[in-house]
Amino acid sequence: MTFGASSRMEWLFQRYHKEAVFHNTFRSVLLMSCLVLVLAVSLYPGLWSIGVRVHSVFTGSYVPGHHSVLLINSPNEQTAKDIGRAIMERRLAGSINILSRTLTMYYWKGELQDTSEVLMLVKTKTSRTQQVIDYVRSIHPYANPEILSFPVEDGSLAYMKLMDEEIP
Repeated sequence: MTFGASSRMEWLFQRYHKEAVFHNTFRSVLLMSCLVLVLAVSLYPGLWSIGVRVHSVFTGSYVPGHHSVLLINSPNEQTAKDIGRAIMERRLAGSINILSRTLTMYYWKGELQDTSEVLMLVKTKTSRTQQVIDYVRSIHPYANPEILSFPVEDGSLAYMKLMDEEIP
């Protein structure tokens, strides 16, 4: 009787030990997978930037969509200068062009409007576009400013490198 009980206990111990090893291994693999996923997501912007630079160095070409141009309307030249200077001081753009006196037509509350505005061309990294949009919306005098973004498909590689150096 004792022999049977002891061998059954030994069998249960071996089975429990195998399950414990399996569960510990599974937990370790799951924990490492989660850690790798968190690191990959948090490091993605930096890895993307490095990948773009490595691609440009080896191929001598531009990666489409890495930069964007934003069109932003302002009510007057002084407002456009103030917004542009604030964007540049925060290093959110490589350069800004201010095109004075554009004619704008739009509907407002069912009425056709015909006004003069100032157009800004903001050149930045695509990864910074949302930051520029959020910042401009926070300081712009219009309740709903016109901000449009277009990815740059191609351009001067030297100019694009300069923008990469100027925008952190």
